Amino acid sequence: MPRTTTTEPKYRRRRQWSFALATALVILLVFVVVYVYWQREVVGTRDYEGEGNGSVVLVRVEEGDTVSGLVPRLLDEDVVGSRSAIISAAEDAERTGEVRDLQAGYYALQQKMSASSALRALTDDNRRLGVIDVPNGLTLDDTAVVGGEVRTGILSMIAANSCRDGLTDGLDTCVSVDELHQTIADTDPAELGVPDWAVADVNSRGADGRRIEGLISPGVHLFDPTSGPQEILRELVTSSARQYEGTGLVQMASTVGLSPYQVLTAASLVEREAPAGDFDKVARVILNRLNENQMLQFDSTVNYDLDAQEVATTDADRERLTPWNTYAREGLPATPIASPGVEALQAMEHPADGDWLYFVTVDKNGTTVFNRDFAAHEAAIAESRANGVLDSAR
Repeated sequence: MPRTTTTEPKYRRRRQWSFALATALVILLVFVVVYVYWQREVVGTRDYEGEGNGSVVLVRVEEGDTVSGLVPRLLDEDVVGSRSAIISAAEDAERTGEVRDLQAGYYALQQKMSASSALRALTDDNRRLGVIDVPNGLTLDDTAVVGGEVRTGILSMIAANSCRDGLTDGLDTCVSVDELHQTIADTDPAELGVPDWAVADVNSRGADGRRIEGLISPGVHLFDPTSGPQEILRELVTSSARQYEGTGLVQMASTVGLSPYQVLTAASLVEREAPAGDFDKVARVILNRLNENQMLQFDSTVNYDLDAQEVATTDADRERLTPWNTYAREGLPATPIASPGVEALQAMEHPADGDWLYFVTVDKNGTTVFNRDFAAHEAAIAESRANGVLDSAR
């Protein structure tokens, strides 16, 4: 008897699979359409309300950044609701004349801020962290001036710009001046970013919390406020070494006859001693005295280790034995006494022509007299005292 084959179940299964696949594709298509609509019509124009939800976010702004360039970061951190919202806010600010250029730094924002609030925060200096602007001649520590105000030092600047009350609550970003001092004293100089040409001199100071004096250069420096003290100091010292070396410091040292660290130290004396316009003359006096094995006897080196400073120093001040007092030690001080600027470094490379060994400022206008003859120098000192320049208020 012939064998009969039934094919209907096979075709039925194929029709079922085709129907299921078609259904899945329709569902997927609907999902894609809804998703695209949501992204374009809802998320694409979404703008949060208010100043944020209290969850702090630090947004880094690089030199030259624009609002549009920051959009990916702002969206990733959920600071703003959409690209459209923040761009519209920026355009509105530009139309009303309220726009400001973005400045480099870290800004304390929050998640879920309105676009206008986020834009205001990104141009608010009170929210700007992780940036210090070091003027020429600044020291690591605060400087108290007799009869004047305290001058904020580099370490205090770092501490103040590592966190901010009410803005970085919940973030572990604060570093203190004491922590920075301890890190400087305890950390291998190389780990702090100290360049090879300064490592031996820094090491020679032992566990001195100021042993990197002068190695953080003048200018604007950016650091990550969420980093620890060692990482912050390393960033500042490393970037400063690049700046110093960019002036030709290493090359000029051989021309001057000093090591790069000694040039930096001598330049710090020029920075603290010389009035404007006389940097190259003071540099020449320093080199002349060193060449003749004559003590420098600079009051700025006496002042460096005093709790309160002024132009005039007392006999007792000048008799103190410190690593910096050039009335009590020969040659240069053990470290720079401040952060020298480019002009001071250039003065050491190109000192004025002259045989001077002495100089003194003789009036409160900054007039400075240079002499080779000691008797003439004493006469200039008498004039300075008569004009009240060298009077001590202590």
